[in-house]
Amino acid sequence: MEILSLQDYSIYVGNFWPELRSFLSKGKFHKHIILVDENTEAFCLPLLMNQLPDINFELIRISSGEQHKNINTCKNIWTSLFQLEASRNALLINLGGGVIGDMGGFCASTYKRGIPFIQIPSTLLSQVDASIGGKLGIDFLQVKNGIGVFNNPHGVFIDPGFYQTLPKEELRSGFAEVIKHSLIADQKQWDYIKQQDDLTLINWETLLVPSLKIKKHFVESDPFEKGLRKALNFGHTIGHAIEGFGLETNQPLLHGEAIAIGMICETFLSYLQFQLEQEHVAQISKYILKIFGHHPLDLQYFGDYLELMKNDKKNTDGAINFSLLKGPGQVQVNQTCPPGWILQSLQYYNDLAAVVI
Repeated sequence: MEILSLQDYSIYVGNFWPELRSFLSKGKFHKHIILVDENTEAFCLPLLMNQLPDINFELIRISSGEQHKNINTCKNIWTSLFQLEASRNALLINLGGGVIGDMGGFCASTYKRGIPFIQIPSTLLSQVDASIGGKLGIDFLQVKNGIGVFNNPHGVFIDPGFYQTLPKEELRSGFAEVIKHSLIADQKQWDYIKQQDDLTLINWETLLVPSLKIKKHFVESDPFEKGLRKALNFGHTIGHAIEGFGLETNQPLLHGEAIAIGMICETFLSYLQFQLEQEHVAQISKYILKIFGHHPLDLQYFGDYLELMKNDKKNTDGAINFSLLKGPGQVQVNQTCPPGWILQSLQYYNDLAAVVI
């Protein structure tokens, strides 16, 4: 097992069960309440119960999916906490992916002005990204994480064994964040990743800790996302707009699928902004397409995507803010691009449908 220590909590990676057992017993919490959806209740909860048979738990159940990451589900969680008579010394255990971690942490941080919570992320996406850094929230008016707070968990417990419970689409979705981490901070890892054509052959544990260390570096350098931490948003300004818009349609994209599109578009913007070498633009675009496929963007909605980008949390003075690449492993934050360039990047992505991979 490996332990990554941040300022006021630790991330336990591997066989964390002895540490979790010790944490729960030493904490002397009034109640232990686990937040699950139907998937984590079926596939992940039994593992936790088997490892901790002597601890009493209460359950709160919600429906899975980004479409449920909203204020109505929060109301249900808060109502359940009151019905369980949870005190301010109750512990909320978020067992699940990014939706559970983001929303559960947000509800814990606002219930009775805040109760302790821990994250037990069950997906690759939540393990390398969403569970770390204290960014919590829900979607609002199609804006991803438009309402939320910064608040750190009391601990993050990561077991790669949960990957066995994931469908291949969810594992691939999480891989988008691993790609992002390499592109913004680790050229050697990118050089390794771009040679991996078959995700079923990847040893995910070899990529997990390096990705966690990249996220840890940016979070510690800039806890409240005032500057350098914005690097982690590469691919997310455009990706979140596409994802948020899709949530209101009958064909929503997974987070990683939308971020994959965003990374291709923002790589093209990096070419326009920094003259990123065309060889890098082509390599990044072709590799991401090879892994995620192509999801055509309807031209009639380009204006809607742009409007959603205008509500992005990183924007200042009305300008749409990006984190762009100067090269693989080199990122520059607080970059603004004119709307014409952004629309051009969306069209660049669409034109890639004709590329033979």
